[in-house]
Amino acid sequence: MGASLVFCFILFVNLSFGQKNSVESEVIWTLRTHIMTEAGWAMMQEPITVTAETSPRSKGGKHDFYSEGDYWWPDSLNPDGPYIQRDGLTNPNIFTAHRLAMIRFSRIVGALASAYKLTREDKYATQAFRHINAWFVDSETKMNPSLLFAQAIKGRAAGRGIGIIDTIHLMEVAQGIIVMQQAKSVNKQDLAQTKNWFAEYINWLMTHQYGKDEMEAKNNHGTCWAMQVASFAKLTENKEVLDFCRNRYKTVFLPYQMNANGSFPQELKRTKPYGYSIFNLDAMVMLCHILSDKENNLWTYQTIDGRNIKKGISYLYPFIADKKKWPLKPDVMYWENWPVAQPFLVFGAQAFKKDDWFRTWRKLDHNPKEEEVLRNLPVRNPIIWFE
Repeated sequence: MGASLVFCFILFVNLSFGQKNSVESEVIWTLRTHIMTEAGWAMMQEPITVTAETSPRSKGGKHDFYSEGDYWWPDSLNPDGPYIQRDGLTNPNIFTAHRLAMIRFSRIVGALASAYKLTREDKYATQAFRHINAWFVDSETKMNPSLLFAQAIKGRAAGRGIGIIDTIHLMEVAQGIIVMQQAKSVNKQDLAQTKNWFAEYINWLMTHQYGKDEMEAKNNHGTCWAMQVASFAKLTENKEVLDFCRNRYKTVFLPYQMNANGSFPQELKRTKPYGYSIFNLDAMVMLCHILSDKENNLWTYQTIDGRNIKKGISYLYPFIADKKKWPLKPDVMYWENWPVAQPFLVFGAQAFKKDDWFRTWRKLDHNPKEEEVLRNLPVRNPIIWFE
């Protein structure tokens, strides 16, 4: 595409959608080719849900999501006994089919929603809802709205609350539905059933002991619980839950997760402090983005002693711009794979008008392939989050 045609394309998008946000325009400019390539791939994909593959180690049924703890390994002194923990070291032989199917689902819907937002072509919504209906509506293929069997450990647990972090990849599905729900091809009954699925899942996340345990987690697990619940509550227009998540950001995450200098001590003490710090900051920023409105501006909120999200980004940013400045030991795994185009950079740049943050985001990898990176990067399609 020639430069003049590109300019006309961006101008058309801006005029069509009342585009006044320069950051959004720059994101479109940066990602337009990638978006349409991803959408072309997504248009050719058939739905794959949790019913496509099962594990003999799962205690659940075929509609139950199942995954296994990443850092749990066979005991060399007792090979048939319970697994033992090796923090930060991923066991390559765990069952990952459901997790990968969900990441694929998120990638498909995110790509199609992005293309729909750019073009308003109904074909993208039609294809997206084939996958959405398979996961949430079709009785033969849908997933149960619970996570009883996630991050299981052989010989120790059939499932654990920390497995709830696996469904952060439904966030861009929920946001994609918001973007496409007015498309002509969307069946209103299917849409209602899908929203009901998310409402049931929110209820499970807030009432089951696994959900309560994860909500109270002191590190990135607690942040990611709130991040995904906020995303699902936005789709279902659950004001009570949105207010609950805002309160946790103000009264729990900022005062108890962030140091006065903007760092996250619970993440820094792990064996992968760099990757976990990035992951938790992404989650905190997405909470600010999802939960801020005319009455609630989490971007500017700060605790009495001055902890705020800008301080968190400002602490980590120098180590994103130049990883060699990182003051701690390299992560035990995947050190070379971070950073990528982290959402905290682009949404932080928008909130605080920081051109250097945006320039860094623009030059980083927008299409990572490493499975561990994808697992910890639930927001990969920023244009669907601009409203």
